[in-house]
Amino acid sequence: MTELTVAMPKGRIFEEAYKMLIEAGYNLPEEVEMSRKLIIEIPEEQIRFILAKPMDVPVYVEHGVADIGIAGKDVLLELQRNVHELLDLKISQCYIASAGLPNTKMNDIAPRIATKYPNIAMNYYKEMGEQVEIIELNGSIELAPMIGLADRIVDIVSTGRTLKENGLVEYERITDVSSRLIANPVSYRMKSARIQEIVSRLKKIVN
Repeated sequence: MTELTVAMPKGRIFEEAYKMLIEAGYNLPEEVEMSRKLIIEIPEEQIRFILAKPMDVPVYVEHGVADIGIAGKDVLLELQRNVHELLDLKISQCYIASAGLPNTKMNDIAPRIATKYPNIAMNYYKEMGEQVEIIELNGSIELAPMIGLADRIVDIVSTGRTLKENGLVEYERITDVSSRLIANPVSYRMKSARIQEIVSRLKKIVN
C-alpha cells in the first residue's frame, strides 16, 4: 500500500474530517492525543497526518510535502494555490460576508475595507465595479468600523453572533464556505488509485 501524507488544520475541521474518515471505514484510533503533536502516524493504514495552520494546508499540498489536504474554500479562494480540488466535504460550513455599522453608507471616495482576506475582498468589489482601499488585519476585524478605521469589514461568518455582539450588521453575503479535499497535482497522478479510493469512500459519507 502506498503511504499517503494528509495535511489537516488543527481544531474543528480536523475533528470533523477525522470522524468522516473513520465512518468511511479507515482503521484510525478513536481518540488522538493532539496537544503538542504536529505529525500523527497511522502505520496500519499507511497514512500520516500533518497538523497545520489552515492557511498553510494548501501550501504544503502545492509543494508536495503532503499528497492531499483538507482546506476551507475561503483559504483556497484567498491563496489561489496550484492544487486539485477533489471533493466538497460539506463540513465546517459558513460564509464570507461584508459587514459594518448599521445604517451607514460606504465612503464615496475610496471606501476602506478591513479584512484578513484581501484577495477575496478586492475581487468581490472589483466585480461590483467599486474601487476600494483594502486594509489587511489579522485579528478582531470587528473593531475596524467601530474605531473608524474602515467603512466595512469582509470576514467569515458562521452564526453572526460576533457581529451582533459588536453592534455590526451584515450587508452582503459574498460566498459560501465549506471544507474541501485537495490534492497535489503530481501526487494525484502518481498515487491515483489511493487518492481515488479516499475520494469515493468519502463521497458516500458526504452523500
